[in-house]
Formats: sequence, C-alpha cells, structure tokens
Amino acid sequence: MTVNSEVLNLMKCRENDVAGIDVNMGCPKEYSTKGGMGAALLSDPDKIEKILSTLVKGTQRPVTCKIRILPSVKILHLKLEDTLSLVKRIERTGIAAIAVHGRKREERPQHPVSCEAIKAVAETLSIPVIANGGSHDHIQGYLDIEDFRQATAASSVMVARAAMWNPSIFLKEGPRPLEEVMQKYIRYAVQYDNHYTNTKYCLCQMLREHLESPQGRLLHAAQSSQEICEAFGLGAFYEETTRELDARRGKLLARSPEEVEEPAEDTSGIIKMAVKFDRRAYSPQITPKMCLLEWCRREKLAQPVYETVQRPLDRLFCSVVTVAEQKYQSTLWDKSKKLAEQAAAIVCLRSQGLPEGRLREEGPSLHKRKREAPDQDTGDPRAQEPVLPGELCKKPFLALASGKESPLEGW
Repeated sequence: MTVNSEVLNLMKCRENDVAGIDVNMGCPKEYSTKGGMGAALLSDPDKIEKILSTLVKGTQRPVTCKIRILPSVKILHLKLEDTLSLVKRIERTGIAAIAVHGRKREERPQHPVSCEAIKAVAETLSIPVIANGGSHDHIQGYLDIEDFRQATAASSVMVARAAMWNPSIFLKEGPRPLEEVMQKYIRYAVQYDNHYTNTKYCLCQMLREHLESPQGRLLHAAQSSQEICEAFGLGAFYEETTRELDARRGKLLARSPEEVEEPAEDTSGIIKMAVKFDRRAYSPQITPKMCLLEWCRREKLAQPVYETVQRPLDRLFCSVVTVAEQKYQSTLWDKSKKLAEQAAAIVCLRSQGLPEGRLREEGPSLHKRKREAPDQDTGDPRAQEPVLPGELCKKPFLALASGKESPLEGW
C-alpha cells in the first residue's frame, strides 16, 4: 500500500470527526519513533511532503504539522540550512500552519529551547508559525506566554507542560496556588466520572518535585478515585457526589423505551424524541447504528446519513440521521459525537417500531462486516484498539445539575 493510499484511508475514516488534521513530527519518544512516526519522520522529507500534500488535497479540513529542529542546527552560529529547507518544502504543500519545537530530536525539557531557531523559521515562512517548547525555561505565568511569542517572532504559542503543571497559568491576574488548583481539578474529575488513572497522572504532573511528600505518597498509592479524594481531604465530597450520580444513573437505566416520550414531528419535519444511548442496556456486540444500517440494507435503502453539530457553550453534541429522506433526532445533547449518533439512530428505530439491540430484545441477527468490528466492546478498559465511529462509552453521561451551586466557579 502506498503512502498516499494509507493517508487517504485514514482521512476518510476520521475527517467528519475532527475540525482539523495535525501531523505531529515533534514527538521524540521511542514508542512513536520506533514505528517511523513522530520525530522519526523528520529524516524522510519526501515522505513528509507526500503525506501533507495528500491531506491538503484530499480534505476540506485545515492541515497543520509540528516539527523539531534538525540535527544540523548550531545555535551559536544559527546554522539552520536543513531546517529552513525543510520548512520551505512543507509550506509549499499548502498546510495552514506549522508548530516548531525549539529543540532537536534527541533533546529533552532540561535542554534549553532555542528561541532563535524558532524565530529564524518564523521569519522565513509566510504561514503562521506556532512556538513550542518554552514551558521549562520561559513560561511561569500568563504574561510569559506573550514574552515567549515575541522572543520567537511566532504567530502564537503552544503550551503543554506548563499548563499540565498548573492550568491556572492562563489567568491574566496570575496563577492560583497549586493546592487550590488540584482541589478544583479533582472535583471536576469526580463530577464527570474521569478514570482514576488519568486523574492520578495529571495530579502527579502537578505535584512534580513534591511527589515524595506525604500527600504525594498517598497519591502514588491510590488505586481509585475515592482514594485520590481521601488523599486530598475530599472523601466526603466523593461520597456525596457519587451517591447523587449513581441515583441519577439508576433512574436513567430503569427507564424502558415505553416510558420515553412518543416520537413527535416538529415544524422542520424532523422526528424527535428525548433518548440517550447507554451501552450497558444493549447486547455486547450490537448498537442501534448497526441495527439501523442492517435494516436499510435489507430494505435496499441508502445508508443512513448522520449530521452532527457541537454546541459551543457546553461542547455537547446533537446528531440528525436521515433515512429514506426522513430526518430523526434526539432532543437530548450528548458528550460525544458517537453517542449523539447512536441516540439519533434510536429515535429512527423506535419511530419505525424496529429492534434496536437492547438486552432481552427479540430481533433479527446482525451480520457485521469486518470493517465494523471496532464497534464491539471488548470489556477491557486498557484496550488500545483504534476508536472508530460506533465505539462508545459504557456509562451514561451524568453531571451535577447546573442549578446547583458549583465549587468550581471563580476562575
């Protein structure tokens, strides 16, 4: 398979799920480079050009990329011929912007970032240049971000580690105390059912050199969200919040399809119902989207077409599915595009009186095609299989009501 066909196949699977496409050639870690990805791509300019050109020509989404400085750089003498030659070649592919990490592939955060190298790239190109790599040496607060941008002559700044260490660096009035930040972060994590391993990782990044403190040791030993909360004196908050979320989840799961409002057609001609998709209420290998697709095939109808929008205010999603020129939509907004599409499929199936794959539901067997295999739920949260349309969260999304006073406000 050629580079172009590999890129096009990936693009077709993902294009409708993203607002833009970025090719990261700045990651120096072995898990990336040993497969020829990440910073390893920098040694193959021809492949870089093929990948970026194919993406630019084959999608309507903006394409960007990120690079590191090539090995020929000598900071004291600004010998950047190889790097500047590469970025000029990249610019000619038609990408929208380029991010430049001001270190070489073998360098790590403890090595100084080269503002001069980023500046040389910015002054060479006409497209926007995004400066990266300043967290360790330059960025301690909000005003430092602008100072780093000016020092590199870049259009904007990409901040990673400094934002992990203390997300409040984006406050114009200055960063908040780390203990306050961690407390707020933990409350968010519990309210939105974040997996404890991710919560633990982020908190470890915030504690950094304090991981050997008594609190750091408790965090390191924590094996659940509850234990993390207890390490930070939030045990009572965890118990109260989980009780409320469990009660709401129980009510949601207890509702049968018959208890949900009847489908209604509004003035726009869209048939709507208030439904949500919960993976635990369905057979392990079946989803409503699969049921709807199989029914369309049997009836010799065109495949369902999903149109999904995201609401800027809370970043929730709503999807409309079109089947046989009729549109169907759930009136409830979901936390992901995939969940919203499943809910739209449920509305269509229930409107037609068709089986949707719920447990103990009688219905015709589905013959899944090989390309739909990622829809299956392996039951292993550590599985690293690619996430394709149809693969869904196992829990219904629940959060505290907006009317309740939130301890997270004030930033």
